[in-house]
Amino acid sequence: MTALKKLSKISLVAMLGLVAAIDPALAEGPDAEVQYILNTFLFLVCGFLVMFMAAGFAMLESGLVRSKNTATICLKNIVLYAVSGFMFYLVGYNVLYGGVEGGFIGSFSLWGPDDAAALGGDFSGGYAASSDWFFQMVFVATAASVVSGTVAERIKLWPFLGFVVVLSGFIYPTIAMWQWGGGWLAEMGFADFAGSTLVHSTGGWCALTGAIILGARKGKYDADGRVMPIPGANLPMATLGTFILWLGWFGFNGGSQLALGTAADAVAISNIFINTNMAAVGGTIAAAVLTQLVYKKVDLSMTLNGAIGGLVSITAGPDTPTLASAFLIGAVGGVIVVFVVPLLDKFKIDDVVGAISAHLACGIWGTMIVPATNADTSFATQAIGVVSIGAFVIVTSAIVWFILKATVGIRCSEEDEELGLDRAELGMEAYPEFGRGSQTV
Repeated sequence: MTALKKLSKISLVAMLGLVAAIDPALAEGPDAEVQYILNTFLFLVCGFLVMFMAAGFAMLESGLVRSKNTATICLKNIVLYAVSGFMFYLVGYNVLYGGVEGGFIGSFSLWGPDDAAALGGDFSGGYAASSDWFFQMVFVATAASVVSGTVAERIKLWPFLGFVVVLSGFIYPTIAMWQWGGGWLAEMGFADFAGSTLVHSTGGWCALTGAIILGARKGKYDADGRVMPIPGANLPMATLGTFILWLGWFGFNGGSQLALGTAADAVAISNIFINTNMAAVGGTIAAAVLTQLVYKKVDLSMTLNGAIGGLVSITAGPDTPTLASAFLIGAVGGVIVVFVVPLLDKFKIDDVVGAISAHLACGIWGTMIVPATNADTSFATQAIGVVSIGAFVIVTSAIVWFILKATVGIRCSEEDEELGLDRAELGMEAYPEFGRGSQTV
């Protein structure tokens, strides 16, 4: 091992000598162009990691719905990603970033890249415009995916996508503008590093509102209000989806450093990565142990959501905790998931994949605990942000849901729900080789 370390040091010295020979300035530190390149690279790499989370959501949701609805949930996930991208280009980006400091909303205008300065040798912008747009756009699809899983198995396809249009073009960008666009919450000192509230709770509030207005799946609760379990069709697929989300979260949180041009940025991103990982570890272990204690058996689906709950919990502040703190923050997220799932059932709120508990409840927890490790904000400021965002999203999403319900309708018929949305809306089956008899499961 010592010999390898010596060899590595010799190689590093030789490399630095070569760089210095080519350009002495680079040996002293990165210049503006190098920083510009590294920052752009960070956005693009972390952006496609976050984009890959769309596959994670698709697999997680596909595994937790019944087989007769699998193709529909896959279609919803790929189309919602496309719709989110189009709406963010059409108006979303400028609603988020086209406002004034301390404001409430940006401008409703088409986005277009402007890299003329960089191409002319001025790198003060920090990164390529398109890399920033891409990184911000993939966050929108994450918020929409939260809604998809909650209202699965009984919502019509096109009304759902109509809601995604409003969510990605107006609701999410407005909320994000309040903080990341330099809006009024940013001026107050509200802190949400990568979106526990701005992304995950926003999607969670939309999902909760939609689930209440839509109603529970047929057969989910009996006449006495008791829960009738409806197991998912493919738990290995749900597990794969969770691992994909875990991987993508490194881009989600790490990329939110927004810079890789200095050693300090590299150190910060490294810390964000390990804190993100440790929070997921905490959430997974806590959910597994707690379900064993409460239900006498470990519940796989809750353990998967425990991992996601841990990831959501750390997202508001992955840059400041110690590893031990990150573990505890994630572990509390896992505990929250285990207790919120049955709490929702008591109110007959049918959340098919557990997204409300993992994204909304844990998003609130993660945002509220930030001051424990970050002295630049306060519990009062965080509470103002959580409450104001919740109120705005509940009101706006409820209006959209009710308009859709009153015009085109949002819920499929009982016959279609019984048959399965794959055959009712798509005219196809995800697993046709198993025979149509199995599709009524």
